[in-house]
Amino acid sequence: MEDLKSQIIKHNFSFKKSLGQNFLTDTNLLDSIVNLAGVDENTTVLEIGLGAGALTKALAKKAKKVYGYEIDRSLKPVLDENLSGLDNIEITYLDIMKEKLDLLEKKVGDDYFVVANLPYYITTPILMNFIEKAKKVKSLTIMVQEEVAKRLVSKENTEDYGAITVSIGSVANAKIIKRVPKEMFTPRPKVDSAVVRIDMDREKFGSFNKEVLRDTIRCAFNNRRKTLSNNLMNYFKFSREVADGILQKAGIEKEKRGETLSVEKFIELSKVIEEVKG
Repeated sequence: MEDLKSQIIKHNFSFKKSLGQNFLTDTNLLDSIVNLAGVDENTTVLEIGLGAGALTKALAKKAKKVYGYEIDRSLKPVLDENLSGLDNIEITYLDIMKEKLDLLEKKVGDDYFVVANLPYYITTPILMNFIEKAKKVKSLTIMVQEEVAKRLVSKENTEDYGAITVSIGSVANAKIIKRVPKEMFTPRPKVDSAVVRIDMDREKFGSFNKEVLRDTIRCAFNNRRKTLSNNLMNYFKFSREVADGILQKAGIEKEKRGETLSVEKFIELSKVIEEVKG
């Protein structure tokens, strides 16, 4: 790839802080990410946030097909140049959150992997959209700030454990597969990043009501300092007696807080709540 600074000058491109644009160009690093994501000649990939197209090119060399979504249309001249000659890439210049997921999956057709370099401000909405609603996604490999990565893979009874951790853990398995120092990016961000791979496993805990679980998670982390009993009362408007009875039936001490429950225990609690609510 031509030097990124030269391309920026040539195409009059300017980085936009509001979009969290930080690009990678190191081919060895990018090839490593593609391999760790499990991409091969049978894989259809959905890439979110193409940047200058360096990762897109690495993906296209291994994947069967790459569908890319890029919000910044001013990157089109850069991408046209960098991805010329690669006929297995289809780019849509659109905010991925404005695309209806059912239409997107219909276009992609096959089961697919998501690969994305996500800025902090959009990480949670994009992740939850695919985790909760996508039917054909098999795996998500995302690059995020390292502190966010730790949150996605944390365990109960830790400071990083929260609502998004439980939501992911209920239907998938997440792990950090690579750390990326800030010096690898242009422009250089203030913090290091990490790559997280999330493999979908929708039946790992059997069947449960996903809407009730979502409410249970929100309830538990609505106020981290309050006990589960108090949060059940505040969120669901249960009486103290009903709230304590729910916890007892789920085998949870009433003084416990949300961050102490495992993902499996959250699902058990949601099932009891569903029974009580009728």
